Amino acid sequence: MTEETKQIYGGQAVVEGVMFGGREYTVTAIRRKDRSIEFYRLPRTSNQALNILKKIPFLRGIAAIVYASANGAKHLNFSSERFGIDPSDDEALIKKKEEQSKLTMMLGVAVVGVLSFIFGKVIFTAAPALLAALTKPMFPSHIAQVIVESVIKLILLLSYIYFVSLAPIIKRVFQYHGAEHKVINAYENNLPLTIENVQSQTRLHYRCGSSFILFTVIIGMFIYLLVPTEPLWFRLVNRLALIPVVLGISFEVLQFTNALRHLPILRFLGYPGLWLQLLTTKEPNDNQVEVAIASFNELLRLEQKQS
Repeated sequence: MTEETKQIYGGQAVVEGVMFGGREYTVTAIRRKDRSIEFYRLPRTSNQALNILKKIPFLRGIAAIVYASANGAKHLNFSSERFGIDPSDDEALIKKKEEQSKLTMMLGVAVVGVLSFIFGKVIFTAAPALLAALTKPMFPSHIAQVIVESVIKLILLLSYIYFVSLAPIIKRVFQYHGAEHKVINAYENNLPLTIENVQSQTRLHYRCGSSFILFTVIIGMFIYLLVPTEPLWFRLVNRLALIPVVLGISFEVLQFTNALRHLPILRFLGYPGLWLQLLTTKEPNDNQVEVAIASFNELLRLEQKQS
């Protein structure tokens, strides 16, 4: 198939595995403690409200984020429950499920995933605004305050990613993130999905969520120039109120840069997002690539069976 007619697939890294999503299914493959590969298959559910929003520019990004957060939380929960337990040790898995947080049991994994994303976004939006306000004696003008706020947000983002990447388990998640991108790149370049072919691909990809996060910082800066920074309470209120606007526009910009990535000059629009992926992805080993390939092949099998 040509790239124009080829189905677009996306995914995310999970603990010791990779999730891929298509039209009808999302599939996760993880490496178990006995080195076997286990799958988690989840049919896509139809939600009328989300389906309507997905067709509306600038709102479709919000719908995509809500779905990705809810669905991704289910796959992440599956992987974190099972990766470190031997398949023969069902008793340990039952005990681990019993220790699940009360919040998760009350609200469900999907809802907790969405709430976690919202909480994180609120923190990373409000904290830079508060910190920038402290620099007002040195940077009193409106434009200077917006720039300082955006720089602080970027520093916090990069620092957070760097320090969490130092944890061994997160480093492995970032390696699986790289494996996910390599598989998608091999598929989009019409290469057979062998370990050798996949490993030959770059670990960076224009559609990555890491690029989206960076775009929210850049787009947010331009939007904040249009609204007051004083008084402080109003600054905080408009920053929080504008979160859906920033997310919606950033999603459209991400799609735009992806569509232009083959044009010699305009492809540079997506480079900032690719640079951030140098932090959020790591080069995977062959075993990790094998898991990513297995996940993607299983998704293709289910999608072809459905069609």
